[in-house]
Amino acid sequence: MTQQEKLKLIVKTLDRKKADSIQAIKVTDLTIIADYFIIAGGSSSTQTRALAEEVEYQMSQAGIEPERKEGYNGSGWVILDYGDVVVHVFYKETREHYQLERLWADGEKIDIEEYVTED
Repeated sequence: MTQQEKLKLIVKTLDRKKADSIQAIKVTDLTIIADYFIIAGGSSSTQTRALAEEVEYQMSQAGIEPERKEGYNGSGWVILDYGDVVVHVFYKETREHYQLERLWADGEKIDIEEYVTED
């Protein structure tokens, strides 16, 4: 599966589950951690966990397992590391606190409009 296919599947999954403010940032030139960060929010700790679980399930169905995962134990921030793509799912207050979008503002914001559904 290509990076673009991963991005599309992850963003579509988060959008279908009503994640808040989904963003994709290309960080290839800024860090060796990953090529892309996908950042999304949930309105409750339950939704945050459900979003991450659904991404993990859909990626698993596509034959891709995370290299690492952190935060399922109620931390307000779940990270799914797929090597070249890292997914950050935040509870609203945790996202506001850490402001990853601001931290990685030098990255290239990816247009994900074609991956999300119209309301």
